Amino acid sequence: MKILLVCEHYYPFKGGAELLFQNLAEGFVQKGHTVTVLTQRLPNTKKEEYIHGVKICRLTSFSSRYLFTFVALPKALWLAKDHDVIQTTTFNGAFPAWVAGKILRKPVVLTVHEVWKGKWKEVTHFPRWKCLLHDLLERTLYILPFSRYICVSQSTEKELHHQKNKQTIYNGLDYQFWNSANINQQVVQDIKPAAKFLFFSWGRPGPSKGFEYLLQTIPAIKKEVPHAHFRLMLGSVHHYPKKYAELLALREQLQLQDCLEILPSLPPEQLRNHLAAADCVIVPSLAEGFGYAAAEAAAMDKPILSSNAGSLPEIVSGKHLFFEKKNIADLVQKAILASKGKYHYTTKKEFPWEESVTGYLKIYQELLQR
Repeated sequence: MKILLVCEHYYPFKGGAELLFQNLAEGFVQKGHTVTVLTQRLPNTKKEEYIHGVKICRLTSFSSRYLFTFVALPKALWLAKDHDVIQTTTFNGAFPAWVAGKILRKPVVLTVHEVWKGKWKEVTHFPRWKCLLHDLLERTLYILPFSRYICVSQSTEKELHHQKNKQTIYNGLDYQFWNSANINQQVVQDIKPAAKFLFFSWGRPGPSKGFEYLLQTIPAIKKEVPHAHFRLMLGSVHHYPKKYAELLALREQLQLQDCLEILPSLPPEQLRNHLAAADCVIVPSLAEGFGYAAAEAAAMDKPILSSNAGSLPEIVSGKHLFFEKKNIADLVQKAILASKGKYHYTTKKEFPWEESVTGYLKIYQELLQR
């Protein structure tokens, strides 16, 4: 089978959607299929290359995901001629993928990570006009008749209520990597604050991640848990300079310098060490399509304090407590309970990549048989 993936970002760009498509592409190749990825060209990347057997074609769009929508159309048409199936994802690669499939009569599968209709202001803090524009574009996208809609969680599938040809295939996780057995305990001890109860959180500083609510809870938590310490690791800050500056200013305003560390993004191995050092992981998200932070924490058997947003109730397992998203008082109370070891417990859930890869391939085969 020859599979064409069209997405605005791909490795080395880091994000949940990019991680999914990289693992799908490489998983397809490992099973003997031919895979081509059409994506944006990032600085210091080659126009065309093979990585782990995947052919990557990168187009210059001046670092604009919006421009990529139009730049990618001719190339998508050219490449689709020699492929059996087109796989794309929300948002900016979806339109050229759909047009190429429509013209060349190829099945096109759309992966939907999150449905933000009516929620753009909450999850992005864009100006009103920009929220309205994106809401309109998203609604238009879901009107297009894709061959199949794959949702990364049941929560996302439920939000996509008007579509019939949809199903859930969870994203996967590398459980060999996210395993506490791989941790150097001496390194962990070196980065763990002495005599402190360490709350740890990480992710990109986008509005949907809810980190400002976490910061606002810290003074109240410190009153009840004086030995509490907080560590926040923020990645892709260059994509969110305004939000990053707001978080730094909020730390100053609340005088949290002594109890809140804000770290830059670190390589996965170092992130894993910081996760291992944590006594509790906090996931304060306002929206989550899959929730990699929660899945990684659960894989490492770490207690999780999570909001009830989106897919998180599906992903969180092991020792955990849920709080209502945006509810600062609820988060404070649950953090106090966490510091005392008072958690709920559910059987550990796992989301192996093998199930994701075989699930997608099964859909492709069904579509080609039709």
